[in-house]
Amino acid sequence: MAEMDTSGGGGHKKGPGVKKGKKLSTRVDLTPMVDLGFLLITFFIFTTTMSQPTAMKLNLPKDTEKPEEQNKVKESGVLTVMMGKNDQVYYYEGTLLPDASNFKSTNFKEIRNVILNKKKSTDPKDFVVVIKPDKDCTYKNVVDMLDEMLINDVKRYATVEIADVEYQLIQKTEGNTPQ
Repeated sequence: MAEMDTSGGGGHKKGPGVKKGKKLSTRVDLTPMVDLGFLLITFFIFTTTMSQPTAMKLNLPKDTEKPEEQNKVKESGVLTVMMGKNDQVYYYEGTLLPDASNFKSTNFKEIRNVILNKKKSTDPKDFVVVIKPDKDCTYKNVVDMLDEMLINDVKRYATVEIADVEYQLIQKTEGNTPQ
């Protein structure tokens, strides 16, 4: 560990016939300290808890024999929500009518009331929300809508690509011409 160096000291004399004592120097061996350091590092690595990955639970529909019947739901229980630019939210209940008379516009503050009203007036096993973000909406809007599903305790919802007719309706409502 530590050792004393007893090799020759200084040969200075202060007087005739007086010998000076040898100077002793110490040297510390740090090899055991390195071993201790690695043991401590290993200990802390094994005893710390790693952060758990956070992910959203995803439930997929059950398989059926006929693919066209796999995602069938009652049209009266469907609420379709579309997100446009500038935090605008568009929705309709059931299927979109040919004259688009059931196509409505709102914002993120009011969409919670729309979801809750539809949920109250629909049988829970038939209630489904279809989320359709368009190419002008932001990622934040999509995450906010998924948060609304969690807040309102919506059990069944799906994120689907927006149809051309719906996108053109949104463009027309916002006063833009479709591209």
